[in-house]
Amino acid sequence: MANNSDLVKLAQKLTAEGPHKYHATPRRVRGLLNGKYAFDTINAYHVWEHPYYPQFYVPSASFTADATLTTTSPIDGTNGGAHLARLSVGDKSTERVIVFNVAPLKDLVKIEFSELDQWFEEDVPIYQHPKDPFKRIDILNSTRSIKVALDGVTLAESVSPLFLLETSLRPRYYLLPTSVKWEYLTKSDTETYCPYKGKANYYNVKINGKEYKDLVWYYVYPTAESLPIAGHLCFYNEKVDVWVDGVQEEK
Repeated sequence: MANNSDLVKLAQKLTAEGPHKYHATPRRVRGLLNGKYAFDTINAYHVWEHPYYPQFYVPSASFTADATLTTTSPIDGTNGGAHLARLSVGDKSTERVIVFNVAPLKDLVKIEFSELDQWFEEDVPIYQHPKDPFKRIDILNSTRSIKVALDGVTLAESVSPLFLLETSLRPRYYLLPTSVKWEYLTKSDTETYCPYKGKANYYNVKINGKEYKDLVWYYVYPTAESLPIAGHLCFYNEKVDVWVDGVQEEK
């Protein structure tokens, strides 16, 4: 049986205090498990379990004939307001599931995002977690100069960066590959996923015999909304020295 102690604590918190916030969404939301759609709904909710980003909670009535949703045990400390459950499609299942029986989440089901093979908003795959409908990304061409250095060594210089501005986060500067000094970069095996930008790959930086892991990232095939950054490189502002029009940023 899965160790669901974190789900138990989450259910106890949500049934006692409610979510940070929640909103119904008009988006069609589907989840793929074992090659079949486990649910298909236009009545999902964005639920913020914490202030940072939402998850999708789906109605218990939205599960398809290919899926079996079975409650396994009531969760202590919720007064019957939440149950752990198992979601199965064919011979594949997950027990990282909560069914809620109390307002404001009554009849909604939380499935751990990573437990499904793929989530979809309408016909678009989403990664890592749902996008926040109150958050946006702007990618702007700029002629402000960008210089990146580390340990006194210049790593990149550009006068044609892309400024990626994401709500509540610091600016990121995406640079053309010809702006970078490649002799200091080596490929990393790291991959990460962003709901707004897609799958990122990384480079390490090696200077004066010291290697700095995953200091640079790039997107080969970004999401449609972030397409302009394809092939550009971005240095981790917090870990390098960056000058914008000659003014050094704080890390």
